Order: sequence, then structure tokens, then C-alpha cells
Amino acid sequence: MSEPQRTPFVDSLLEAAAQAQLPGSGIAWLDAARRENLDAFAAAGLPDTRMEAWKYTALRALAQRRFAPGDAQAVSRAVDAAAFALPGVDGPSLVFVNGAFRADLSRTDALPEGLSLQALSDALQGDAEPLRFALSRHYREGGDVFARLNAALAGDGVVLRVAPGAKVASPVHLLFIGAAADGDLAWHVRHVIELGEGSELSLVEHHVAHGEQQHLGTQVADIVLRKGAQLRHVTLQNAAGGSTLVRHDSVQLDEDAQAALYVLELGGSLVRHDLHAVLSGDRARLDTRGVFVLNGRQHVDTQMAIRHQALNTTSESVWRGVADQRSRGVFRGAIVVAPGADGSDASLSSKNLLLSGQAEIDTKPELEIYADEVKAAHGATVGQLDERSLFYLRSRGITLAEARSMLTAAFCRAVFESLPGQGLREHLDQQLMAHLPSA
Repeated sequence: MSEPQRTPFVDSLLEAAAQAQLPGSGIAWLDAARRENLDAFAAAGLPDTRMEAWKYTALRALAQRRFAPGDAQAVSRAVDAAAFALPGVDGPSLVFVNGAFRADLSRTDALPEGLSLQALSDALQGDAEPLRFALSRHYREGGDVFARLNAALAGDGVVLRVAPGAKVASPVHLLFIGAAADGDLAWHVRHVIELGEGSELSLVEHHVAHGEQQHLGTQVADIVLRKGAQLRHVTLQNAAGGSTLVRHDSVQLDEDAQAALYVLELGGSLVRHDLHAVLSGDRARLDTRGVFVLNGRQHVDTQMAIRHQALNTTSESVWRGVADQRSRGVFRGAIVVAPGADGSDASLSSKNLLLSGQAEIDTKPELEIYADEVKAAHGATVGQLDERSLFYLRSRGITLAEARSMLTAAFCRAVFESLPGQGLREHLDQQLMAHLPSA
């Protein structure tokens, strides 16, 4: 094993690991997986821009920071979770404050029939064996450094299962609150989500800020959809302006399964989202819709990889980006149609707006096809608002600032038109408008 890169970041996380008292300690296979992933993290350290997966996201500043482990006061901090309620999302919920589960703020009474929902810390106190496959995973890709860190140090998270045939009517709300603390904290959550055969679920993932802070949060989710299952997953990310948030989602779709993923990225200083999806069953379908709206010196990096490996599978991805001031957005969308995945239909669109001469957006669509009778298309654009449209609106008495805002909002709104639930859709629109430049 090579010598670890001795940076303040690596040192502080290794010190946190030495002090950690994690749920499930003493379970042999879990201890081994945590140790292996921690060793891999220590050996590799943080990636630099010479690594293709991190080419556009430099971590030099993060490498010089130190983070304290967890938040001992998280379970008692005064937080008003009701302030982050979402319209139309009034079903079961799990609430986490700085990565710690808050049973007092959550709603788990009278769960709908067929839904099992609990915190990972609680699940590990019972029969942990059903979690073994997900939690013993070892991340071997060079760019998976934060997934390794999460696998080694995750102290809580979500375990959600939907029984075969169950139709969960009300959306499940997963709320992650970053609360102000005495110093910069590092917290890590791990999710295991499985939809049984023929089941249906709507899931809303919500990241918010409760006071100013500069914490580091990592999240890893393993999501499995069995035959004919249907998932609608909405992510609203509005973390504190100084925070660092890294998410790693793996989605597996079996035969005839369908997933629709919606993502709105608004907050955070440095945000990274890795989304890996495998369409492993015939006729599986995945739709992804995403928007990022950035200002100041925000940096948001989305890395999406979709693999078609069964017959007649479909994926459609529509992503939009807006960058103002000195912000930077990154989007990489890679689609692979594997050998034998005949009849696949894959499309990817990435369109982006620069509202400032100092803003930057890097977009990179990739398409690899190794099968026959395939329909596939991808495209990416980076540009500015259309001057003719601006002129038309101004000729109707609309100010330049209002015209720019109207056109930018319309550019982004198209992504969420297919989202059911008017209340939630309007709330996303309000959050979007609040983050658009007003001048």
C-alpha cells in the first residue's frame, strides 16, 4: 500500500475514524468493509484534476481543511423541521441533523401498508444481515474517494423497503438539515432503498440549511427496483452557501422497472453528485431531469453514467444549467449500450446558460454503442440568452432585468413540466426563481 497523502483533510478524517463509535461495530463483515474502505481512502487521498473523473473540479482548497467528527449535540439541537415542509409531501418522513437521525422530528407512525422505513442506526441494532450486500461494498474506482470515506464512516442513514405489489400513495420525505455548530463538521449518511416487484413509491430528498455553516456531508445511496417497480425520486438541494456536499447514487432497474429522477441543485459551495444507473432488465426505463442554478463562486459537478445492458431498455435525460458571476458548473453524461442490449433507446440533452462573462460551464456528453438496432442521440450546448428574445420583451415595456429573469426561468422550468403534483412543482419553481439573478 502506498503512503497516504498527508493533507489536513486526510489527517482529520483518519483521526475521526479512530475516535468513531459507529452503529453496528462488532459485526465482523461490517467492520471489515469499513476498514478496507478506510485503508483505500488513506492510501489514495483526494484526487486531483489529472484524474478524468475530477478533471473540472479541483479539491486543493478542501485538502487544506480539517473537519471535526460528527456533532455530539445534533440529537438535541433546537431545529424547526416544520419550517422545511413541502406542499403535497405530508406522508412519512425521516429527519437528520448534521447526519444524526432525529426521531423526535420524524414521522414514522402509522406507516402505509407495505412500507418499511427506519434509520440505518436502528436497523443495525436488529438483523443486519439483509444489509450485508450493500454495506460490504468496496469502491475500487479511483474517483470514488468520497464513497470510500462514506462506507468507512457512515453512522446513520435510511433503510427503506417497499413490499412487492405495494402502492405507497403519499411521498416519503427524507430531510437533511445542516445546522450551525461550533466548528466545521464532517457527517456521512448511507441509504439502502429497495422497491419490491410491482411496487410504487414517490420519494423526496431535501437538503437544507439551518444557519450558516461550512460542514462536509457525504451521502451514498443504493437503490434497487425489482421487476415492474416504479419510483419517482425528487431531490431539492438547497444546502448552506459555505457547505460541501458529495452524493453518490447507484440505481439498478430490473425487468419492466421504471424510475423518474428529478434534481434541482441550488445551494452549497462545492457540490458533487455521482449518479450511476444500470438498466439490467428487459424494457426497463429511466428518465432523469436536472437543473443547477449557480451564482457567486459556487461549484457544482454532476457526473451521470447510464448503462443499458438488457433488451429494449429506454433512457431519456434532460439537464439544464445556469451560471452567473464567477460560478462554475460541470456536467458529464455518459451512456453505454452494452453488447446484447439490442433495441435500446437512449437520449441525452444538456443545455446551459452563461449569465456572466466570468462564469463557466463544462459539459461533456459521451455515448458508446456495442449493440444492434439501437436509437441513440446526445447533444450539449453552452450559450447566452437570445438577444432577439430580450429585444422583443423589452419592446413590450419589460425591463432588461425582468426579461433576463423571465427567459432564464422558462429555460429551466421545462425540465419539471412532467413532474406530477402541482404543489411541489410550484414550490420548486419558487425556489428556482429565488435563486435567479434579479439584475
